Amino acid sequence: MSFLAIITTFVLIFPIELPDKTFIATLVLATRFPPKMVWLGVSLAFGIQSLVAVVAGRLLILMPEYIVTVISTVGFLLGGFLLFRGASHEPEKEEREEHEFEAKIKKSATGLKAAGISFAIIFAAEWGDLSQLLAVGLVAQGRPPLSVFIGSWAALIAVAGLGVIVGKRLQHKISVVLLRRIGGTLCFALALWEIIHLLSS
Repeated sequence: MSFLAIITTFVLIFPIELPDKTFIATLVLATRFPPKMVWLGVSLAFGIQSLVAVVAGRLLILMPEYIVTVISTVGFLLGGFLLFRGASHEPEKEEREEHEFEAKIKKSATGLKAAGISFAIIFAAEWGDLSQLLAVGLVAQGRPPLSVFIGSWAALIAVAGLGVIVGKRLQHKISVVLLRRIGGTLCFALALWEIIHLLSS
């Protein structure tokens, strides 16, 4: 296990997910259900998705190295492009996603039922998300799978925790556009690293 890989994964995924639908969904769920139950359900969903991403990354390693490098590079470039493009449309996107999640939650609930509904909504919404693809890419790059899993899951449950605890107050105080640009820059930096590795090998 590598502490550096845990930090790298966390630092990469956290700014990507904070303005994403993960945060919006958790925020909406916490207004309808007990916050602790929402956080529990959401965290379990993220744990499974992080595990799947790590397993997918391990399987990708079985392919020839140059193919893995090309796939990782394309994934990071695509991630950077989507984050920078999304920064300019963020306010409209946030409002649309908030309405979508509100429409899915018709009633309030308590206890394990609230946790189960929160789990189901996040579990269904997050497949193929940018954070999951980046976790796959990090493992494919050769970073320790356990470290990537811990860093990814920690970033996701931290974002969920912020959504539950501070919700809309945080939205108004943090520049979502800046966060997306930071995430995009990190993705481009990882893509450049992969290109240099590809050319030198």
